[in-house]
Amino acid sequence: MVKIRLRRVGAKKKPSYRLVVADSRAPRDGAFISIIGYYNPLTDPETINIDEEKALTWLKQGAQPTATAARLLVKAGVIEPPKKAKEKPKKAAEKVAEKP
Repeated sequence: MVKIRLRRVGAKKKPSYRLVVADSRAPRDGAFISIIGYYNPLTDPETINIDEEKALTWLKQGAQPTATAARLLVKAGVIEPPKKAKEKPKKAAEKVAEKP
């Protein structure tokens, strides 16, 4: 499976990350298919630069973003945030639990 994930670069104690497309079985900092952006959490405000065209191309081809990569894609405006599931009211949940 192809994933969109972060690859750590930078010096010790000064991390920055590249947003890459990689096989899910490859090591975190190992082989990758394509670089689609970068993220630097140490700047104020944090720097996010993502090539929207490349990201959307890979998403259409079935690449799955990791949780952190998805958060960055939402922050950069590449994808929309996922809809949150509504919680069931407590009474309905209790009735479901009581039925044998």
